[in-house]
Amino acid sequence: MNIEIFKESLSNEAPSPDLELALQALWWDGKGDWTRAHECAQADESDPRNAWVHAYLHRKEGDLSNAAYWYRRANQPVASDELDTEWDEIAKALIGSREP
Repeated sequence: MNIEIFKESLSNEAPSPDLELALQALWWDGKGDWTRAHECAQADESDPRNAWVHAYLHRKEGDLSNAAYWYRRANQPVASDELDTEWDEIAKALIGSREP
């Protein structure tokens, strides 16, 4: 999978069941469903990949102090670029880290 295929999958009704929770969370956010995205991101709070998406979601929501907490949990710097850019960066990193 690559970012283009991932974005094309947003035309589907649901994410692929083989996607990890962090990618499912980004997928739901890409569909405009923040609540479902947040549910996926917080389903396994021990995973730094989920924490990264969780941080992005709270930044998008405007809850910057909560976002900063989750960026720390993810071992990621607090983002300051456009939200769409961050979404792409996270998606590319998560896709790139998937095992073939």
